[in-house]
Amino acid sequence: MVVQALAFYLFATVAVLSATAVVTVRNPVHSVLLLILTFFNAAGLFVLLGAEFLAMLLVVVYVGAVAVLFLFVVMMLDINFVEMRQGFLNYLPIGVLIAVVLFVELALVGVGWTLTDEAVAVLAQPTPAGLTNVEALGQLIYTDYAYIFQAAGLVLLVAMIGAIVLTLRHREGVRRQKISEQVKRTRADTLEVKKVPVGRGI
Repeated sequence: MVVQALAFYLFATVAVLSATAVVTVRNPVHSVLLLILTFFNAAGLFVLLGAEFLAMLLVVVYVGAVAVLFLFVVMMLDINFVEMRQGFLNYLPIGVLIAVVLFVELALVGVGWTLTDEAVAVLAQPTPAGLTNVEALGQLIYTDYAYIFQAAGLVLLVAMIGAIVLTLRHREGVRRQKISEQVKRTRADTLEVKKVPVGRGI
């Protein structure tokens, strides 16, 4: 228990400090690297809670894909961060309002869940007897929440298509691939056979 408590305080302290540094450091590359550190510590907290599937998901999806994508985008795009910070105070009231709304929603969810009669039973036995965490999640997602799970997949599909449509711009001077012309082309359009006489060039 002492080792678990020390590990919890270590992961929690580093996670809070790195998450605070994400929004306070000036260099955006350092901010993304600190975000990756925050994800790793959150994964460690999930392992201590017995949610190894969520820990693996956090490392594989967020660290391995999302955060690395953020890092590549920040390093590739030439963004004037000094100009972006000049309008920070203009958006501060809206940001504070959104933060208050999110905090109230989280408080309502937490208080509502702890006051229910099922909370004690769930805490006493987080997963059904004889099942691992991954098996319990799979049975729950694909039975009781199957339609909601499929709806979430459709929402992500629409978001992916929307991102592609928004970035698909026709620019002058940029050659684009035309699939129809490539499919209907013949051998005569792309290949020419010439007989070269012996000892002579073309």
